[in-house]
Formats: sequence, structure tokens, C-alpha cells
Amino acid sequence: MTATRNLVLIPARMASTRLPGKPLKDIAGLPMIVHVLRQAQQAGIGRVAVATDTAEIAAAVTAHGGEAVMTSADHPSGSDRIFEAMQKLDGGQAAEIVINLQGDFPTISLQNLRDVLGPLDDPAVDIATLAAPIHTVEEDTAPSVVKAVGSPIGERRLRALYFTRATAPHGDGPRYHHIGVYAYRRAALERFVSLPRSPLERQENLEQLRALEAGMRIDITIVDTVPRGVDTPADLETARRILALAKT
Repeated sequence: MTATRNLVLIPARMASTRLPGKPLKDIAGLPMIVHVLRQAQQAGIGRVAVATDTAEIAAAVTAHGGEAVMTSADHPSGSDRIFEAMQKLDGGQAAEIVINLQGDFPTISLQNLRDVLGPLDDPAVDIATLAAPIHTVEEDTAPSVVKAVGSPIGERRLRALYFTRATAPHGDGPRYHHIGVYAYRRAALERFVSLPRSPLERQENLEQLRALEAGMRIDITIVDTVPRGVDTPADLETARRILALAKT
């Protein structure tokens, strides 16, 4: 799968109840969104752009040499935002794969970004994503940690059966922390955003369940660690410490 056929889109918006103005928060001298942008660029998996409804975010991205595309402020999810961005940036339909990378993963590794593409080598797979083993009781029981439940289909690979905020599956054995990075086939993204919200999606508040309920196939690459997301002021301070150390 060549990088020229891939489009990496990073949805970013200012509205955040727990950390307003999150994409522009300074981390080690750069706005958070720029750290995410640079990781995606350095991964070398395809063209990279930030999809945003906020001029200040677009200005920060372009000031640091990145590409930004303005999108509607009315999108209910990041998936809808990247679909609009894909249409604007790639009207000629050159991109076959669209990667949705959250704008609050400033510490995501280059290898994680490359790993998300692996399942799409199988033409039967519609969407690919990541998960990492759960090692603590806190992760296991926290509703904020989404668990990926799937059937093993190879080394470090699962076919997704369900995603849940509950502790699952029950009993002894591994459990996995889902990482919200997705790689869609173009046709799969088009279909996904056309579907209405599904019953389980509404109940769990997890949009990937819409795809599973519609019969779409999601495969998961198992990686070693979960990248540090930034949702709260405490998360921001942790990211600042991690990236400050990385610069020394």
C-alpha cells in the first residue's frame, strides 16, 4: 500500500468541555496540534492535513508549514469532519485510504501510525484500528477506557466483535484498550458517514459500533502501549513532561 494513496486527516476543534482551546495549548514550545501534525508527517504514510472549523487552528498549522482545510462547524463527529475534508482535498479521488488521527494525541509514535494500516492489506477489511493490552485494574474498570473485544486472527491481530466501556470480555484472559486511530477504505468512510446513528452506538456512545452493526468489518492491530491522549489539564501537564524530556 503506497503512501501516495493514503490521506492522513487530523480533525481539530476548539470546543472542549474539560480543556477549552485544546489544540492550541502550548507543549514544549509548540501548539499541541502541531506536534500531532509533525508525528503524522514523520510517519511517512501519506499526505497530511488538519481539518478544522477554526481559523486560529488553521493559522497555527500553516504557520508551521502544515496543510489545513476549513470545514463546517456543524459536524457531529470527527468522522464527518474528515469526510468533508477528504472531499475538498481529494476531489479527484486519488486517495484510497483515509486515516483519521485525533488531534489530541501529541505523543503518538510513528510506528503506531504505520501499524494502523496493516489490516487493510486484506481486501475484506473495511476499517482498521489499534488496541493495546490492559495491564492495570484502573484501566480495566474505567468507563473512559474503551475496550476492544475481538477474535484473534493472527499474530497481533484481532477481528473486532464489539467495543464497550464496560470491563469485557468476562473471565481470565487478555483485555484490550482501544486506541482511537482509524484507517478507512474510501468507500467504507463514504458508507459510514451515510449511516444513521445505531442503537448500540447511542447506548455506549461509541461511533465505531455503527460500522459493526451495519456489518462492516473492523480489524485491530495490537500494539504495545497506548499513546497519551490529552483531555484534561492533568493530561496536558503529563504531555508537557513527556515531550520536554524528548527534546533533551
